[in-house]
Amino acid sequence: MLMPARVKYRKQQRGRMKGIATSGNKVNFGEYGLKALEPAWITAKQIEAARVAINRMLKKGGRLWVRIFPDKPFTKKPAETRMGKGKGMPEYWVAVVKPGRILFELGGVALDIAEDAFKSAAAKLPIKTKFIHRYDK
Repeated sequence: MLMPARVKYRKQQRGRMKGIATSGNKVNFGEYGLKALEPAWITAKQIEAARVAINRMLKKGGRLWVRIFPDKPFTKKPAETRMGKGKGMPEYWVAVVKPGRILFELGGVALDIAEDAFKSAAAKLPIKTKFIHRYDK
């Protein structure tokens, strides 16, 4: 499961997902990419499920790059707990994704295989995505 080895602070504030991605918005490593079209928090389990789906389609060929990492702790208080008494414990980890961010990249595979792999991965993610080629405008 993806999660940071260690963090400076155990709990974080929620923050905002304003604007579009300014970094990580170009295909840098592979030939094809899966681009986010909506802002969202994507959990470590969702990233892992998408990664497994892509690898199943690739069989043994090609190379996959995961361009997002869940480094934000999502805290939650136990069920039926009264208000107050501080912030809850970290429950799971999320990656903050803005529109335009490249989530996954693929290289060394045919176009149709890459499209199918990203289509199955997109079904595992909670946002709308778009298949892009490295040289698309």
